[in-house]
Amino acid sequence: MEYRTFISNRSTELGLQLGIFVLLLSIKAFSKNSDPHLHFFEIVPTALQLGVALGINYWLLSRFFYPKRYLPFLLGVLVLLIGGVVLKEIFLDGLFFRNMPNDWIGEIVDGIRHFSPSVLLFVGIKLALDARQRQTEVERLKAVVTESELQFLKSQINPHFLFNNLNNLYAHSLNNSPKTSDIILQLSSLMRYMLHDCKEKFVALEKEFNYLRDFIDLQRLQIENKAQIEVKIQGETVDKFIAPLILVTFVENSFKHSMSSQTEEIKIIIELSVEDHLLSLYCANTFSTNSNVEQLSHGIGLENVRARLDLLYPNAHQLEVSVEHKLYEVRLGMDLSNVKS
Repeated sequence: MEYRTFISNRSTELGLQLGIFVLLLSIKAFSKNSDPHLHFFEIVPTALQLGVALGINYWLLSRFFYPKRYLPFLLGVLVLLIGGVVLKEIFLDGLFFRNMPNDWIGEIVDGIRHFSPSVLLFVGIKLALDARQRQTEVERLKAVVTESELQFLKSQINPHFLFNNLNNLYAHSLNNSPKTSDIILQLSSLMRYMLHDCKEKFVALEKEFNYLRDFIDLQRLQIENKAQIEVKIQGETVDKFIAPLILVTFVENSFKHSMSSQTEEIKIIIELSVEDHLLSLYCANTFSTNSNVEQLSHGIGLENVRARLDLLYPNAHQLEVSVEHKLYEVRLGMDLSNVKS
């Protein structure tokens, strides 16, 4: 595939330069007052200019200019220009007109002056095409790197989620809790979504909302009546898409921070709404000041989701995290308008 792309690009470049060659000849022909025509001796100089330009474009640029060996490049350009002028003088003046110049230095200087504009035109076109190709390649590589980083970040989510919930499941099994089977069933449903639906870069917002509802229900099963939980999820989700598992980290942290730091007066608030293409998430949970509060906003999950937001929603999201008065709060705003399908 890369070889075919290379051949296609090279053919396009040569075709464009030949088209410029024909254009220059046409301009020369139609610039005459009489009927447009060209003599053989008028075509040769332009053909030699094209030849010099091709030598610069496909030999000197790659061998010297792009590796930043500028002195050899300039010397090579000078040699090609002098060679082109000498060939013109020998071929036209010597063989065609049989009138060799007496002042070679003057003829070469004058010839270079006449050669330079056309050669610069051809070389400029090649430089522009190369710059465009390099920019395309840079963008492709950036996309590959970004996608690889996203896949790495996403791969961290599943073990992180599974580790936390297996710990909870283990605790229930030790206590022979009757809810153990329900927790396993709920966890199975969540894992099915994570393994199958989350392979895509973006998923339907409705699926992500359903996943969050199932996740919250799983947490309710595990904590039973130990906390006051307020959940409000509303808004139109049709024809809206979001990066999968981008919201669950905040919801999961709300439960984890509360349950790990206190045993009573636990309160968790989760509000999620969509208006037009603007998504708003508010998560709040109480915590005990005796716990390691400084680590609340620096866990693996939160750093992970920050990185994904920066990669997937640059300049299209706002995240605020605050910790005060025994309340940990997260406010996230996202613009979903750039993802249509």
